[in-house]
Amino acid sequence: MRNISLIFLLGLGLSTKAQDVVQYVQPLAGTAASTTSAALKHGSGTELNANTIPAVGLPFGMTQFSPETRKSETKCLPPYLYKDTVLTGIRATHWLSGSCTQDYGSFTVMPVMGSLKTKPEAYGASFSHKDEITAPNYYKVNLPGYQLDVEFTATLRSSMMQFTAHRADSLYLLIMPNSDQGKGFVKVDKENGIVWGYNPVHRIYQGWGEPAGFNGFFYLKVEKAITSHGTFSSTGIFNTDSIANQKDIGAYLGFKVNKGDILRIRVGTSFSNLEGARKNLEHEITNWDFSALTAKNKQIWQQALSQIKVETPILKDKRIFYTAFYHSMQHPRLFNDVDGTYPRFSGNYQLEKLSKGNYYDDFSMWDIYRAQLPLFELLKPELINDAVQSMILKGSQGGWLPIFPCWNSYTAAMIGDHGTAFIASAYTKGIRNYDVNEAYRLMRQNAFESPSKADYINGKGRRALDTYLKYGYIPMEDGVPDAFHKKEQVSRTLEYAYDDYALAMVAKGLNKTADYTELIKRSKNYRNVFDPKVNMVRGRYINKSWYEPFKGNAKEPYITEGTPGQYTFYVPHDVPGLAALMGGKAKLEQSLDTLFNGGEYWHGNEPGHQIPFLYNYTAAPWKTQLRVKEILANEYSDGPGGLSGNDDAGQMSAWYVFASLGFYPVDPVSNNYLLTAPLFDQITIILPNSKKLTITTHKQSKDSGYISAVRWNRKAYAKNFLSYEKLKEGGLIEITLSDRPNKKWGLSL
Repeated sequence: MRNISLIFLLGLGLSTKAQDVVQYVQPLAGTAASTTSAALKHGSGTELNANTIPAVGLPFGMTQFSPETRKSETKCLPPYLYKDTVLTGIRATHWLSGSCTQDYGSFTVMPVMGSLKTKPEAYGASFSHKDEITAPNYYKVNLPGYQLDVEFTATLRSSMMQFTAHRADSLYLLIMPNSDQGKGFVKVDKENGIVWGYNPVHRIYQGWGEPAGFNGFFYLKVEKAITSHGTFSSTGIFNTDSIANQKDIGAYLGFKVNKGDILRIRVGTSFSNLEGARKNLEHEITNWDFSALTAKNKQIWQQALSQIKVETPILKDKRIFYTAFYHSMQHPRLFNDVDGTYPRFSGNYQLEKLSKGNYYDDFSMWDIYRAQLPLFELLKPELINDAVQSMILKGSQGGWLPIFPCWNSYTAAMIGDHGTAFIASAYTKGIRNYDVNEAYRLMRQNAFESPSKADYINGKGRRALDTYLKYGYIPMEDGVPDAFHKKEQVSRTLEYAYDDYALAMVAKGLNKTADYTELIKRSKNYRNVFDPKVNMVRGRYINKSWYEPFKGNAKEPYITEGTPGQYTFYVPHDVPGLAALMGGKAKLEQSLDTLFNGGEYWHGNEPGHQIPFLYNYTAAPWKTQLRVKEILANEYSDGPGGLSGNDDAGQMSAWYVFASLGFYPVDPVSNNYLLTAPLFDQITIILPNSKKLTITTHKQSKDSGYISAVRWNRKAYAKNFLSYEKLKEGGLIEITLSDRPNKKWGLSL
């Protein structure tokens, strides 16, 4: 049975009488522009928004269901924005949570009381946030103009919605594929109370606007008999059963309702075909008991969120933590039906079928290899194994390991080659129930070979690999034209150096000595873009001269979404080597101080997420504890604007989860987690195989935030990091916190 919800229900050994942690989740967090100080200084435009939505569904599900306040599938425009006051429906969405991409394969259901209206400006219903109830498993809103309550709950691939009328009137349901390209299909089967259709998926970034080779299908079943029905488009309303390939198409169903009447619908979704959507619905929702389904879905979230129990008297911290944990469980996205069928990666409407496990997509890989995926390497290694297997399937089916696979296509959307970093991280942790040799072949191909021109333009292969290999860095002369992010040569050099290191670790494990030697050498390429005269990374030409003028704290064309000052610290695999370039540990500490004291640290974008933990490589690990505590307090809150930048498929949130627990994977491939002071009094983590990790803090006072001593299973522990091997076995970590720094603790790394 391919149902990940069962994974969360089984095997955790959690009591059903455990504390209700679902109540702490605030799905509206991140739906408004950020209000944090760093975001206001360094963010701009869409980077000011977390771009999350109040998603209702189950962890890592195929389709999330969200209230809709924005109609289109436009890039960087989520379906729901907190500032909006008009509801335009319930969207079955594939929005990449916290991203600046676009929705795809979605459709919307909108209830309309009174006369039939099919234009958004006419049927949109005013609402107030005070009339909303939001939870991971449930959403409710009252629409006073319609005198109607709207509620829905959702499973992995399906949803049940119910509409309660508070007056006698006509009630219409509009069912609309959301194609911005005037494509799609919808059909009404009045006799059987069924509506079905699809919304073709189109690519963005590489191959922008081209068909992605699959559709978003839906199969909708109505509980009551349909009184009237028809279709519509931007040009009018029609007395037909179906409509296709016109702008703003939809079907409508009409009902007569009395005051207090409830109309329910059930809807299944699929990326494969109509039959898959029907089977998914029949498998996941078997009756019309809305309350029971809502309760069941809440229990699944309760089990998932209870895998980490945090204890603190500060309710705000609990709300932020469990909201972050919820956001960490939105992606990667389940792509296969209950019978294992899924659309072939980068295919042409071809279908494949799994014999075991699940197939996933929407890997915002530049973001999530850092902390979001590593979080589940600890918590759900079987999920990670399926994710790695999914990456291998993509590479085998498409010919190249994808860089940033979204909407089941190649994209080359961001820089680096972090599918390699992710697979290497899983491999070094012993998560290997897949074809390791095929995984290595695909990773090696990306690192050593360039595809044909046509494949390269299509998004396959590393961008600018030729010049990277030729010069040991990507020179300013290479503008990287065949990429969505052009130029950014220094950032690319730094990230390829890390990916080379990651692949080297796999080569070492497989005894591929020649590859290991070459890749380890290449992992030092970050040195080639470090200018000791300015003590930062800097753009460089083929003749080895430096880009002028140098602006260390400005956004430069050779840096990705940041500044040279911020990106200088992106050497997660060789921080001692970076320190040596700077002149030693003291100079590294001084450079970190300059960044933080000058207000140049920007938490709202991923390349800086490891920076606060780098003090652990200096003689002042206590400064990691200081800076992390400040970030937890200042860059996260529990309001709608409580995230400091795009959540990016849960990476921003996963950082909070790790940092608040007191450890963080600066280099996920190394299997080491750098220590800091936990935020909570006690933490209990339920690990696979019924093992348990308990972290207890002993505080000098309620505000204590500096580590003075650590004990591991009752024995003194002097190092300032924990290993995966230790953590996965469980045990007891006791951390004594004081009001003042213990400047002698943690000097052993």
